[in-house]
Amino acid sequence: MEKNEMIEKMVTILADEFEVETSEITADAPIKETLHLDSLSLVDMVGLVDEEFGVTIQNSEIATIRTFGDLYEFVYTRLA
Repeated sequence: MEKNEMIEKMVTILADEFEVETSEITADAPIKETLHLDSLSLVDMVGLVDEEFGVTIQNSEIATIRTFGDLYEFVYTRLA
């Protein structure tokens, strides 16, 4: 899967699941604030990424993923 294709798919899935506009999901945008995530919905987002892309994010890794750009890089490097 090409990186742009992965990003488009992720943006669409996250926007639908968390009911935000796709235009709000940019590489520099903070994930928690943009998607209005509390700790429980953060777990939901991690599960969604695992389900859709087969990439598991460990609890210790969640803290390093702050922006959508961080998330894209994390997932893409594990898909390759």
